[in-house]
Amino acid sequence: MQAKTSLDIIQNTFQTDIAKHGKLQEFSKGEVIFSAEEMMKKFFFVFTGRIKVSQLNFLDGKEQILKILAKGDMYDTITLLDGKIHNNILLALDKVQVLVLPIEVIRKWITSNSRFNTYLFSYVSQQFRDIEELALDMSFYRTSERLIKLISKNIDENDLSKLHLIHDLSHEDLASLIGTVRKVVNRHIQNLKDDGLIEINHKNIKIKDKQKLLDRLPIM
Repeated sequence: MQAKTSLDIIQNTFQTDIAKHGKLQEFSKGEVIFSAEEMMKKFFFVFTGRIKVSQLNFLDGKEQILKILAKGDMYDTITLLDGKIHNNILLALDKVQVLVLPIEVIRKWITSNSRFNTYLFSYVSQQFRDIEELALDMSFYRTSERLIKLISKNIDENDLSKLHLIHDLSHEDLASLIGTVRKVVNRHIQNLKDDGLIEINHKNIKIKDKQKLLDRLPIM
């Protein structure tokens, strides 16, 4: 619902600005999507595909994935609000389409359209909550529990055997999402397979027993 709302707002409310300033751009799987310097002047909405947003420690090469953007997500709300460079790395996980506009156009929307303004701040607050949850999870929960939480959050409600967003990610990316390393994730995924909770089919994770998987979630 949230994703649909954001796209509805920009397409139905800002048709003139989109026609004048907007540009639909495509990126191939594995392609870097804009630099931090470019995002000082740009703002985009995701139309199709997934984008990995991460930070990289250049000393040891360790990656921390902060978020996976999908249809309806917007970027970069941080630079939009504070005007400072935001050194994230954006990588297309699929073929991606984004609607790009000058960041100053979006700032105009904030002051001129209360509906967009309300939605934007609701969206930003949810991003803060997600980052807070990640920090707390890494402090309070074991790696195996963090993995189960990640899987359970991405169960497709229309098909309980499937996952969305993370279904085909590499074990290395799954590890980066929960703050660990690939070999640890490999071990925990194998345990879930051995226990009959998931299966791996052509690198895709599928849920075999949702309830037993959820029963392993830590008590909040």
